[in-house]
Amino acid sequence: MTDNILFLLVVFLSNIVQCITGFAGTVLAMPFSVLLVGMDVAKPILNLLGLAASFYIVIKFRRDVNKKELLRIVCWSMPGMIGGFFLRSLLSSAGTVLLKLLGGIVILFAVYNFAIFLSKKEFKSMPSAVGAGLLVLGGTVHGVFVCGGPLLVSYASVKLKGTNEFRATLSSVWIILNGVMFCTDLYNGFFFEQNVLLLSGISLAVLAGALVLGNIIAKRLNKSAFLVLTYILMLISGISLFLK
Repeated sequence: MTDNILFLLVVFLSNIVQCITGFAGTVLAMPFSVLLVGMDVAKPILNLLGLAASFYIVIKFRRDVNKKELLRIVCWSMPGMIGGFFLRSLLSSAGTVLLKLLGGIVILFAVYNFAIFLSKKEFKSMPSAVGAGLLVLGGTVHGVFVCGGPLLVSYASVKLKGTNEFRATLSSVWIILNGVMFCTDLYNGFFFEQNVLLLSGISLAVLAGALVLGNIIAKRLNKSAFLVLTYILMLISGISLFLK
């Protein structure tokens, strides 16, 4: 019971971060969630929450979706995500390997983005091969852990201009990718387990509260300082998987 309460707290705090920064919610929540409730519980619930939050954003900013980039992102990342499904099934018996792999991905993302933040560089272009590679790899990570977003965000931050276009287009991507994952989770029976079903319902209510509070905080907070805190928390969450 204590683990479930702590999991809901992680969901609440990580989605406040998601609301303020526009990214990083799932990648921040996943390591702690896996340690608290296990991969088979954390993965479908966090995927469902990402799907619900994405619908909210797309409905609000539907006119800002960049359909051309949406199609390109989905076409490249979907094969990677399918590969991620197979990779996860191959490593399903090696739980420790999966945890270490997730921890490494989170740590690399935190360090990379903190370095970019400190350098204050803005990349205005990206070679096609690099972009395709990021999308395929992002899809693969998303298929295994539901947190391949950071790699897709790296692509989108160059290709999408304007906050609303960025949020609306990426949220449309999550609706498609997370929608496919939601169907596979249903097929595999994850949501028919009592604990997952109960936590999913409560988590959706917690998500709504986090979005409301996050929007309020976002209007008053120094976003640069909050980004630094986010990267530090990511680093801690990634390291925690190596200490398990």
